[in-house]
Parts: sequence; structure tokens; C-alpha cells
Amino acid sequence: MHAAQPAQKQPKQPAMSPSDLPVDAVLDRATGPRRAEADELVALLGELTGEAPVVWAGKILGFGEYEYCYASGHSGRAPLLAFAPGPTKHTLYLVPAFAERWPELVAQLGPHKASKGCLYLTRLEGVDRGALRALLQRSLDAN
Repeated sequence: MHAAQPAQKQPKQPAMSPSDLPVDAVLDRATGPRRAEADELVALLGELTGEAPVVWAGKILGFGEYEYCYASGHSGRAPLLAFAPGPTKHTLYLVPAFAERWPELVAQLGPHKASKGCLYLTRLEGVDRGALRALLQRSLDAN
């Protein structure tokens, strides 16, 4: 009899990594009018990056990707541009401190909330599309 071999541990995928999950499953998290807005955001981010959406972390639609490495040695991959559609808001992932870097664009956006690296839009209704496009382009150019 042979002793059982220990199972080989599979390397753990980082939480923020691309997957082969279907894009529509993520888009369908947005319902009603937000679903059409999610489609609009897919078209805009796809146009800006020239990339098709890929599901990251099970709920984020990422367009393109880049590798980063901090001075601490921490490294990883991230989408060039990304957003997460949801039942109550759209979360767009931008470069850190985007609101401080480009306050004139943030001021033109219309109804929104912001954190260090995320832009939260309850609805696209009332959002200045030109300011949104410029903010996304600057974030993309900064990566």
C-alpha cells in the first residue's frame, strides 16, 4: 500500500483579480433604469480604454489592466478603469485623490459622492457626461 500523498495547495488568487464570470451577471445587479445606465457606462469605459469588460472580484467590471508595485513591495494587478453596477448606485474606481487632483471636473459632475478613489453615482440622470468622460480619461492617463 502506498501512503496517500498530501493534496497540493492551489495558490490563492488575490481578491482583486480577473475571472471568467459572465459580464451580464454583474450588469444584472443594476435593475430598472440603472441597468440601461450600466450599459452606457460599459460603452463609455470600453470606448476610452479600447478594451472589453472583464469581471474582477466577482462584482467589478474592469477594462484593461496594469501591474503596480508600491515602495513597500506590495504588488498586484488592477483594471485601468472599472466600475461596479449595483441596485442603488454605480461605483466608479478612479485614481487615488482624484477629487483633489481635478476639483474643477468634480464640481461640474452634478449629483455624486466621492471617497479617496471611488466616485458614487446614484443615477446618471443629471450627471454632466462631458465632465464624467474627462474625469475618466484623466484617471486612465494617470495609470
